[in-house]
Amino acid sequence: MKPLPEPAIRLAYLDDDQRWAAVQARDPAADEHFVYAVKTTGIYCRPSSSARLPRRENVEFFKNAAAAEAAGYRASRRAASDQTTAAAQRAALVAQACRLIETSETPPSLDVLAARVGLSPFHFHRIFKRETGLTPKAYANAHRAARLRQGLSLPGTITDALYEAGFSSNSRFYDASQAMLGMRPREYRDGGHNAQIRFAVGQCSLGAILVAQSQRGICAILLGDDPDALVRNLQDQFPKAQLMGGDGRFEQLVAQVVGFVEAPALGLNLPLDIRGTAFQERVWQALCEIPPGITVSYAQVAQRIGSPKAVRAVAQACGANRIAVAIPCHRVVRRDGDISGYRWGVERKRQLLQREAQDAEA
Repeated sequence: MKPLPEPAIRLAYLDDDQRWAAVQARDPAADEHFVYAVKTTGIYCRPSSSARLPRRENVEFFKNAAAAEAAGYRASRRAASDQTTAAAQRAALVAQACRLIETSETPPSLDVLAARVGLSPFHFHRIFKRETGLTPKAYANAHRAARLRQGLSLPGTITDALYEAGFSSNSRFYDASQAMLGMRPREYRDGGHNAQIRFAVGQCSLGAILVAQSQRGICAILLGDDPDALVRNLQDQFPKAQLMGGDGRFEQLVAQVVGFVEAPALGLNLPLDIRGTAFQERVWQALCEIPPGITVSYAQVAQRIGSPKAVRAVAQACGANRIAVAIPCHRVVRRDGDISGYRWGVERKRQLLQREAQDAEA
């Protein structure tokens, strides 16, 4: 039997000999690259299939299932169970890596994570992002930020919080804390004490709109009927922050945000100050990948982030989103297509979806 090529070469599967070697090894890394079909049975399988191996002379290869079906082959009855098994194996490997990230004192490197789960760094990185919606580094950063926020909310010194969050030195901590918290650590602990958050309230076709910006970026886009209620909402989030009315330059930024709300397809080329748990950030990242004019169900979002049973948690993460439209939680609907559950009112959600659908048809 021809030896299996080295991983860096194997992922390309340049010729049929390499493809056949992958089939013989039942290599799951090959599943994304091709399928094989058996001439004598008329079925096709993925390389990792547990089906009995056919004779080499009876096998031909196709780049994907659609190509095999176009040639007249049908899927193996084992395909569904194999796919379920492969998905479970991938989820277990990613869960193992997540636990390692969450329990390590400092974030482990990509090479270390890949070695622990028995995959090449390239393949592990690909699987991790597909299952969680985040790269391993982004997941580690989100987890560390959550640990930091939790530590700063507990009694103790800031030094205690930084070491608990996995920082090995003060310098590294203070270099990263501004990006993680949007303000200095002491200001965060004091509820935003002395932190400067500029904001302005305006009007758009959906009613009142409040736009707020921290040193890090847009930290809130709030919609409602009562402008005063929106300001109180912002004050509740940062009770000790220095809330400042926007100047002329900030008014231009607000106008840009309002223009985006009126026409989301235009996009919003502004930095966002996104703060949430690792799970929330996975959900919000998945939401940002939904294009205008498209809706998905909460269950589909849960599938996309690799947590198919976390439908309720996905809905809660959508409800916790403070940056309306830019993080498009309005594009998530119930499984039956019903429009329900929107932090800023179901009618606004309906209007946004109708507007995006019309723009997509234009």
